[in-house]
Amino acid sequence: MTKADLVDRVTALGDLTRRDGEIIVETLFESVISALKADDKVEVRGFGSFRTRQRNSRIGRNPKTGERVDVPAKRVPFFKPSKELRDSVNPGGAKSTLIAKKSSRTSPVDPHHPPAM
Repeated sequence: MTKADLVDRVTALGDLTRRDGEIIVETLFESVISALKADDKVEVRGFGSFRTRQRNSRIGRNPKTGERVDVPAKRVPFFKPSKELRDSVNPGGAKSTLIAKKSSRTSPVDPHHPPAM
């Protein structure tokens, strides 16, 4: 989905012009960006949270020349999805994994000698 697609969806929700939809989407993005610049956290319940993380300085390599390059410390934006978002994107994935772990604990199977069928 692109920014234009998002504007179209916002515009279709109500009696809004395309310009109104653009203003709403742009205001949302600018608000998140300005909060992250101020080192604040943006949390949207049911969706996730945006925050910044500190990356330490390190020594990298120029891939073209192989020369060592000092990469300075910096803050990077980071998004952490909510549990609801993760579950909606991957329905049943966490439950089936949990069930598989429980069943493997209750009836261990020797991989070298599987049970007879």
